[in-house]
Amino acid sequence: MRLVLFALAAIVVAVIGRSAMVVTSVAGVFRDLPDIDIASCRRIDVAPGTEDAEIDPDLGVAFVGAADRRAWYNAGKPMNATSNGIYAISLDGSDAVRRVSPEGFADFHPHGISLWRGPDGGKRLFVVNHPTTGEEVVEIFAVGDDASLTHLTSVSFPEMYSPNDVVAVGPEAFYATNDRRHEDGPMALAELYLGLPLTGVVYWDGKAGRDVAGGLMYANGINKSPDGDLIYVAEFLDQTMQVYRRDPTTGDLSHVKAINVATGADNLSVDGDGIVWIGAHPKALEFQKHAEDASHVSPSQVVRVDPASGDVRTAFVSKAGEINGSSVGAVWGDALIVGAVFDGHVMACSLEALAG
Repeated sequence: MRLVLFALAAIVVAVIGRSAMVVTSVAGVFRDLPDIDIASCRRIDVAPGTEDAEIDPDLGVAFVGAADRRAWYNAGKPMNATSNGIYAISLDGSDAVRRVSPEGFADFHPHGISLWRGPDGGKRLFVVNHPTTGEEVVEIFAVGDDASLTHLTSVSFPEMYSPNDVVAVGPEAFYATNDRRHEDGPMALAELYLGLPLTGVVYWDGKAGRDVAGGLMYANGINKSPDGDLIYVAEFLDQTMQVYRRDPTTGDLSHVKAINVATGADNLSVDGDGIVWIGAHPKALEFQKHAEDASHVSPSQVVRVDPASGDVRTAFVSKAGEINGSSVGAVWGDALIVGAVFDGHVMACSLEALAG
């Protein structure tokens, strides 16, 4: 009996220690954020929950997926809102904003988005959608010359049960992250606070879906290298960016390396030079407080990652509530668009101005 009690005590201590390690790290308790002058950045009002963004340099717009996540958070489930949709922000200096998702496209709760460019110049926008029916879906839209979207098809399959983000690799093919294995209950708490590696990546080849990578601690954003050979995955709880090599014939992924980004990585953006930009939550506990109280400031951060060298640098920081809970830093050329989980605006910045 004494051995049993000793074993149970050891397990309890190990669990508490593991939880403390995960929470302390993600909370950023000992993380100091650099001071970066963002006075030159412009606030552009869009719609509540500017969670993900993709820049189309040909059309000169930033596509932004928006859903009222605060209403969602308070209700504990997706809630229909008239503001939900995909918006296009003009990058010509006018900062003009217009909704480009189809009128009357109902039960639409955009999450991660991905812009695919075909060899013939055709474009499609892939959007993770969480309908109120409970079915998890990736919507595929054709992109018009005026940035308007026409819905083409909806994709769902059993292996995609908790999609967070998507990256398109063909006109109907994509990878998506499942960010959690358990929706609620004790296992959901254990998965979060113990950092259990129960999430991963799924692949849809245009006809069928399957798991292609696992063992991740809250898989979040996903994107690809400009040549499509590498797939990048943000691992939120482990504060890393995982790098996989992609087999273009089978869609299989083989692990290459992990890059420590030292912050709570959310969505990934890849610029024309192959640099990865990550919208991040440097202090997750402050983000949790902001989810509960919109007036509570949740620091925002965008980091720049060179996948080849592993070099990680902070490019954008907001500490005073200019934008709270940053979830994406979309970059093309000198333009940086920072979106957020709950806020109804983005910050538009010049990288040259941020660098001083």
